Amino acid sequence: MPTLLEVRGLKTYFSTQEGVIRAVDDVSFDVQEGETLAIVGESGSGKSVTSLSVMRLVASPPGRIVAGSITFEGQDLLQLTDAEMRKIRGDRIAMIFQEPMSSLNPVLTIGKQLCEALMLHRGLDQRAARTKAVALLKMVAIPEAEQRLDQYPHQFSGGMRQRIMIAMGMSCQPKLLIADEPTTALDVTIQAQVLEIIQQLSAEMGTSVILITHNLGIVARYADRVNVMYAGRIVEHATADDLYATPAHPYTLGLLRSVPRLDIGEKEKLVPIEGMPPDMSDPPEGCRFLPRCPYAQEKCLMEYPPLFDLGNGHKAACWVDVATGALRTTKEVAHVR
Repeated sequence: MPTLLEVRGLKTYFSTQEGVIRAVDDVSFDVQEGETLAIVGESGSGKSVTSLSVMRLVASPPGRIVAGSITFEGQDLLQLTDAEMRKIRGDRIAMIFQEPMSSLNPVLTIGKQLCEALMLHRGLDQRAARTKAVALLKMVAIPEAEQRLDQYPHQFSGGMRQRIMIAMGMSCQPKLLIADEPTTALDVTIQAQVLEIIQQLSAEMGTSVILITHNLGIVARYADRVNVMYAGRIVEHATADDLYATPAHPYTLGLLRSVPRLDIGEKEKLVPIEGMPPDMSDPPEGCRFLPRCPYAQEKCLMEYPPLFDLGNGHKAACWVDVATGALRTTKEVAHVR
């Protein structure tokens, strides 16, 4: 499949009183046309900052993109002016934010907020934009769509607000949709509905999706490929099937072991990942997962591991082969950084 988005060597740092926080520190990945790429990791791993960097929405100050390139449809987004980026944002690249109540304007009706992007990016007049907005609400299963256009965000439930955010994101039929924790604070039934809507619309419109989540159950069902992030870097990349069948990084193993499963006995306990992530104002020279890793060896203390190519597009940034306990050699390094 053709490459839609290509991120290379992305570094996004935040200047604070405690020092410079390396929130995203040399991240590279691709998104193919029509695929769903998941980015997973615990809070603070750099998932959301990566997505905000792609959208050029990192607040400055304190944040800034200090290095790298973000190429979308052959165009480096970091080289565009603010005005040029505004033409892309919401049109060819759209984003569903984590908390819909804080993302929707509480003093504007849903209809006004839906119509804004249609009038700006598609040149529709107010009547045509309203007609399209009604169709969008029906598309995401909002009942009595025409009447509800004139209501305000607080008059909708959490699940309905999230569906409205999906409608806004898909209104201009973007080439790329970034969904940042789209099921946060929703019950499991509504979570499934929201994700099914995203998947259905993506298939119908040919939209690529970057799905940011910490829920590995979601990844198993909806993602084609997966990036696992830890401490600002990608530590494993694989297809969803390969990631679950043969996880190759100790952090990925830890995430999988901490997820409740129906196929284990009632007396089996979940295995948490002990310890805390490193201080990103002063990350260690060696592997950043070292203090929490049961496979750590002396080499892990001295040098950060590159991404090793394990075949079939599977890559892992770990010196140790977790299946055998043997150290890998640099001949296996993947050509991605």
